[in-house]
Amino acid sequence: MQWHFYFTLFGLSMIKFMFAPFAGPEMKLNFIETYLACISGAFLAALIFYFSSEYFMIRAHKKRQAELHKSITNGTPLKLKRKFTRFNKLIVKLKHRFGIYGIAFYAPLFLSVPVGSIVTAKFYGKDKRTFPLILLGICMNGAITTGLAYGLKELF
Repeated sequence: MQWHFYFTLFGLSMIKFMFAPFAGPEMKLNFIETYLACISGAFLAALIFYFSSEYFMIRAHKKRQAELHKSITNGTPLKLKRKFTRFNKLIVKLKHRFGIYGIAFYAPLFLSVPVGSIVTAKFYGKDKRTFPLILLGICMNGAITTGLAYGLKELF
């Protein structure tokens, strides 16, 4: 058994879950091995980033406050970042259109597990259904992407 293949998929899934299963067929792993390695990595990343999202949001706020304070004390104008970027508008539009299910299922898939977990926690962190929905979405999306990876392998 080649354990480094499992750890490679595990680590890749923690960062970019959507594309990780496509490496499984190339590593000569079967569907179940690929699926389990990928969802395990995504689960760990979701766990870490969902439950530490408040820390990251507070840290980002403090950093912005420190930059503002520094610019005021130095007398240099601070170039303020736009709050309504295209990305932010898209996230809010998706939130209103799909609600908790859409954000919890698809943000970790399309954005990345760390960013998607933080975004989901920011919008729905107080709802007890949020984290289980993220895990359910990872399982469903993992099965779909792993199925696509092995289906495309058969075609080509």
